[in-house]
This record gives sequence, C-alpha cells and structure tokens, in this order.
Amino acid sequence: MVFGLTLKRFVLQQRNFRHYSTSVCQDGVLSAFRSICGDDGVLLCDAVREQHGRDESVHRCFPPDVVLFPRCVDEVSALAKLCHRHRFPIIPFGTGTGLEGGVSAVKGGACLSLRNMDQVLDLHQEDFDVTVEPGVTRKTLNVFLRETGLWFPVDPGADASLCGMAATSASGTNAVRYGTMRENVLNLEVVLADGTVVHTAGRGRRPRKTAAGYNLTNLFVGSEGTLGVITKTTLRLYGIPEAVVSAVCSFPSVQDAVDSTVQILQAGVPIARIEFLDDVMIDACNRFSRLSYPVTPTLFLEFHGSQRSLEEQVNTTEEIAQSNQGSDFLWAQDTESRERLWKARHDAWYAALSLRPGCKAYATDVCVPLSRLPQIITETKEDLIESRLTGPIAGHVGDGNFHCLLVVDPDDPEELHRLHLFTDRLARRALAMDGTCTGEHGVGLGKRALLCEEVGPAAVQLMQGVKDMLDPLHLMNPGKVLQPRQSDDVTVMMS
Repeated sequence: MVFGLTLKRFVLQQRNFRHYSTSVCQDGVLSAFRSICGDDGVLLCDAVREQHGRDESVHRCFPPDVVLFPRCVDEVSALAKLCHRHRFPIIPFGTGTGLEGGVSAVKGGACLSLRNMDQVLDLHQEDFDVTVEPGVTRKTLNVFLRETGLWFPVDPGADASLCGMAATSASGTNAVRYGTMRENVLNLEVVLADGTVVHTAGRGRRPRKTAAGYNLTNLFVGSEGTLGVITKTTLRLYGIPEAVVSAVCSFPSVQDAVDSTVQILQAGVPIARIEFLDDVMIDACNRFSRLSYPVTPTLFLEFHGSQRSLEEQVNTTEEIAQSNQGSDFLWAQDTESRERLWKARHDAWYAALSLRPGCKAYATDVCVPLSRLPQIITETKEDLIESRLTGPIAGHVGDGNFHCLLVVDPDDPEELHRLHLFTDRLARRALAMDGTCTGEHGVGLGKRALLCEEVGPAAVQLMQGVKDMLDPLHLMNPGKVLQPRQSDDVTVMMS
C-alpha cells in the first residue's frame, strides 16, 4: 500500500535517490569512509544494508547505500563532516528495535551503526548517575550495575540502546513511578549535521537539576535522529529496592480495572508498575506462556520499597481492587516467579503473533488522560470488531498509555487498508480526548501528519525552524518526524 504518492512516482524518486547516492560513493567517498572507520567498518553487502534499513515496525525496508561502524565520537564527527560536504544523508542506528520506521533510509545515504561504541564511561555511585556510549543497552547497563546497589529502571521491553531510547524518548512498564527517558537524561553528547560536537548541559556536567538557559537536553530527547547523532548520554540511576513483590488481579470489566488504577494513584500508593491486558491479550498470553489466568481484563502490578512500606502499599491496593470487583491477588514474590510473570507481559508481542502464525504485528501507541482511558479502550475494542481486525490490547495503564498489537497478513492489501484506517481513527480518537498520537514509540514515518494535528501548525513551524537551523541541508534522518517539503517529498510504504 502506498501513501502520499503514486507507486510510479515513488519508484522514480527512489531510483533517483539511489543513483545520486551511489554516484557519490563512486566518487571517492567510500575510500574516505574507510580512512575514518577502517576497511571492516564500511560495509556494502545487501544483507547488512537490509538489516539496517528496517526496525520492528510494518514499514517496508529502505536500505541505506552503505553501513558505517564508527568506534568513537571523533569518528562520528569526521563522518558527519564528510557526509555534510557531499550532501549525503545520515541515519543513526542503535539496535533496530523501534516501532515507527525511524531507521528507514528513505533517501539512501549512510547508516551509522553505533554498536562498536559500547563503553560504560563514568559511574558515580554516590551521585546516582552514569554516562554511557550508544552501543550500551538497557540490560547491559543493569548487569554492569548489579554489584553497586543501583539500577536504571526505564524498561521499554526490548533490550534497546540507551542512546536510542533517549532519541525516541522511550518509557515502558516502570514509567508510572520512575518516569520516561525525558525525566532520566541529565546530559547528552551530540554530533550535529556538520560534525560539530555539543554537550547539551555542558561538557561533563551532571547536576540533578538546572535552571541555566534553554533545555537543550530535552530538545534532543525524542528528536529521533533528525537533529543530530547522540554519542553519549548521562543517566539518572536509582537504588535497587529492598523488597519487590508482584501481583495479578482480574476484573469483570475494563471500567473496573481502570477505576482501580485511578483510585490506587489517587491514594498515593507509589506503585512501580501497573499494566493492563484485555481479555484477548490475556488469552494469547495464557496460550503462549502456558499460564492459566482468567480470560478477563487484568492488571499486572509491582510494588517496590522496604518490607514495611510494601505491606501498606499492598493492603491499600488490595482494598481498592476488591472494592471494584477485583479478584484475590495472585502473588509472585521470589525473583524467579516475578521474572516469569513479567516475561509473560513482555512476550505479549510474540503471544499476539501466535494468534495468527505467518502474519506480522503492528503496535499502535496512544496516550490519553486517565479519566478517558475506559472510554477509549471500550470504543477501540468495538472498532476492532467492526473492522474485522485481530488486535489484543496491552497498556501502561498507570500513565494512560496503551497499545493495540494488531496482527495482519502483509500480503493482503485490503486488510492493510483496514489497518491503516483503524490506526488513523484510533490516533484521532486519542487526540479528541485531549491525548497524544504517541506516548512512547515516537512519530517516525507513520505519524507525521498526526503530529501537526496534535500540536498545531504554529508549533510544527517552530519545530521546522529548529530543524532548518541545526540541519539546513536536511541530511539527518530525512523524512522522519516532520512532513517533508514538496521539493524533498518522501513516500511511506507499509509492507
């Protein structure tokens, strides 16, 4: 399915982009790339290019012309200067776990795979912060921190690159207590389009708060590689809680489950995770992970704190859940049981896929005020039935963010059309309820028009002005976040 341009025009554009990019490579740029990264740091084979031209979304693969593997910030800067001189697009790549087509090389160019920059650089245990390079993933960092009594709690499910998580403003299951990447990034080292290296809070600075000047750090958090390449991030850390306990509670309706969530938060319970799964999702998880939970709307909960504080949290939460017709809690207290429970939640993607073997999954992502959550989930479930789509629902209900894991046949154009119409309606339904079209996946390729509807033309124009100033040649991850101008239009294709 082609959106925006005709297929013929799209093919012609892609042919022109490829011809331009390939000719640049043939004019000696490849040898310059090799002089910076070494021979083994410049790869042109189709398999590697295709691997770096797609993420976990349903957007089709747009492979770059070349994949580069820099080893340090100086090499990233030198590559950016070279690409800027030759007007060669740059697409940063972490682990490829994004869900909105953010790594697609829609104009060809050079993919900068940052996996070789994988050092944990500066750990300050007494100050609860650490600086890492872009090849360090969430799980790698927490293994490194295991003996320190500290951890980094932002958990999007996938073992994503921490700098990639900053670039997409990721969050996940722990956000209700610990916040998203926006609240947990203290400083960034960024290479701009012309190769300039900037430190958004000042070189080496890591205060817990600051009132100094514009918030450049949060300008780049969520910029999805369109303003620069993040080469270091300084992160806020937390003490590992003394005690952790998890629970599962079933409800007769979505309204009861969400009412419980709102009342738990209103009661001031510092709950760490509170996840919602609808009946379809629970059924899929039961089958895939060999569980036996009742097939009804369900909350997965986790509590962090001291033994004494946990007793208070759990007692209050149980009373609230039971007042909303919730079942008795099913507990997971030891580490193995808790990991098994949350693995089942994180495996929801694969559980959904198992409902229709051979199909692909597309994860939607909207967020609304908590009070509107029951209404939007109910209307969304009705829409799924009317649209004849398979779409289990799972969400970070504590902050109003939820996903439909839509399972579709990629070879059925009519079903893909229904998918596109459904996701469009869902996003606009969220906007009509004072919400956002994306709570954590980002804009990428698929939600550029929705961004304009959400923030308005004046705000988008301001964003475009920032983009024009930092990247006047529009080389940084072109085609993402902002709608392309007519002169450099980019087509989105869904496979």
